[in-house]
Amino acid sequence: MSKRYLIKGGRVVDPVRKIDGPLDILISDGKIEKVGKGLNAKADEVIDAAGKIVAPGLIDMHVHLREPGREDEETIRTGSRAAVRGGFTGILCMPNTDPALDEPLIIKSLKDIIKRDALCGIFITGAITVERSGQKLTDFEKLKKEGIIAVSDDGSSVQDKKIMQEALERAKASSLLLIEHCEDPLLSAGGVMNKGFISTKMGLKGMPARSEYEAVKRVLELAKRSSGRVHIAHVSCKESIDLIRKAKKAGVEVTAETAPHYFTLTEECCATYDTNTKMNPPLRTKDDVEAVKMALADGTIDAIATDHAPHTDSEKDVEFDYAPFGIIGLETALSLGVTELVDKNILSWDQLILKLSANPAKILGIPGGSLKEGSPADVVIIDPGKEYTFKKDAIVSKSKNSPFIDWKLKGKAVTVLVAGQIAMKDELIL
Repeated sequence: MSKRYLIKGGRVVDPVRKIDGPLDILISDGKIEKVGKGLNAKADEVIDAAGKIVAPGLIDMHVHLREPGREDEETIRTGSRAAVRGGFTGILCMPNTDPALDEPLIIKSLKDIIKRDALCGIFITGAITVERSGQKLTDFEKLKKEGIIAVSDDGSSVQDKKIMQEALERAKASSLLLIEHCEDPLLSAGGVMNKGFISTKMGLKGMPARSEYEAVKRVLELAKRSSGRVHIAHVSCKESIDLIRKAKKAGVEVTAETAPHYFTLTEECCATYDTNTKMNPPLRTKDDVEAVKMALADGTIDAIATDHAPHTDSEKDVEFDYAPFGIIGLETALSLGVTELVDKNILSWDQLILKLSANPAKILGIPGGSLKEGSPADVVIIDPGKEYTFKKDAIVSKSKNSPFIDWKLKGKAVTVLVAGQIAMKDELIL
């Protein structure tokens, strides 16, 4: 029998139920039992949330956990600990592991590891194509029976139109979300940062925004033709946003995500040759950053995901050209959302929770994203005014590749409940 918890005196923000105000929450048997004012029910523990925001647990729909194959970079255990530290109660892992998540037996093995080691809910994305090579579709139905909820070749883009068309149709038939990494490798080949004046000045080969938006354009056209459903990963440039906005208005079933680094950093950050500013898609221009913020505000971009991509210090401690793409993000996403969006009046708290919790749950078709009675008690308690400096030695992820080390940030998850059990209390992971 699980404990009964009573969360008292917090500001409850639940965009699904259009709630934003002082309420108490009673948790029993792993579920939300009651939400209301002045609750005085018996509980094993009363959690004082005065001055805090109480919200549905955050959900990250784009995480690289590296297991199996690269456990030196991250594992299910370390990645889920980092997730809890950041306020996430559910995460979707990507399939570009070694081996790729392209066969039922591999999915089954991963599920066993998740059951043993995970501190939060972990959902699985299967590969669109065998070995993510873009050549032959995996068996979506068999992978779904084993437990996947989405398909993607993330890290690679499916270039063959016929294969992508069939993938969209099969995903629709199997009720799986298709997530597309939009990149034309013929246009981006060899590039290491955004193509423009700064890349030329630095002597580095650029990746043009066109390599992203041409791929976005192609998959949107295919989705329209097939009446399929597509989710665009890590949107970084204004042209992609314009295409997605128009497609939504035209009735195409498309959703999109961006990552905190795309509304926080610009290509100018690469000028120090810090490899923790090297990611794919690359950091873009100031105009692109403003377009991303506007798209979050107007709903064109539905979700904020981290694209958490761990790499060891030794992998990143090389010349910019040779370093791998990607940064960790689970532990800073919420704080960057508060610091860069809420405090700067780009988004309200309601909108931020929508992007970080409710919308990801809806897009993925999973429980969560709301504090309605009877739902799983996945809850995050946030100290909205907490200011802190993000330090390397405090990082919970197994890898430390973040451009935000030593940044002063605001807003932090302090207590997290996963399925009615305390996973973190007063910033201490249990």
